[in-house]
Amino acid sequence: MVEVKGQTQKISRIKQTIIDFLITMSLFDELSPIELSITAEYMNFFDLEQGKTLFREGDTGDYICFVVEGAVDVLKQSASGKRAVIATLTRGSTIGEMSIIDNIARSATVRARKDSTLVILSRKGFNTILDSHPKIGIKILKGIARLLSLNMRRTSSHLADHILSPERGDQDS
Repeated sequence: MVEVKGQTQKISRIKQTIIDFLITMSLFDELSPIELSITAEYMNFFDLEQGKTLFREGDTGDYICFVVEGAVDVLKQSASGKRAVIATLTRGSTIGEMSIIDNIARSATVRARKDSTLVILSRKGFNTILDSHPKIGIKILKGIARLLSLNMRRTSSHLADHILSPERGDQDS
């Protein structure tokens, strides 16, 4: 139950499950219970069977996903055409956050390592939140910006580790 302007509203079990999940995600830290309830209205569950592809590198992206359960692999194609698993994402991970902001093709392929359940927010749903509930949209954008910043810092650290790896020799001389 959620209280809205003095009234208690019953919410569906699916919506409540989405809200309960969103509460655990730092991206949604700034949202109040009512704002989480509004956001959940624009989200849906999606089941992805083991081995199935969610999207491919180069596909048009128009949604962001959150891993509720299971595990998905993020694969990146090298210049030689080989694919490498660059990350395995589990509960609480976010996939495709850049596609909510830009219109650039997907930067990697995502495939289910095991049966997985995702929550999806489409670009259309996000844009509706921005138009109808701009304060909520701004809070979500700030959460995405924090997430992208964290990912960039992590990637920079991994790149430095790779450059300075013993196989390559010390580059700081």
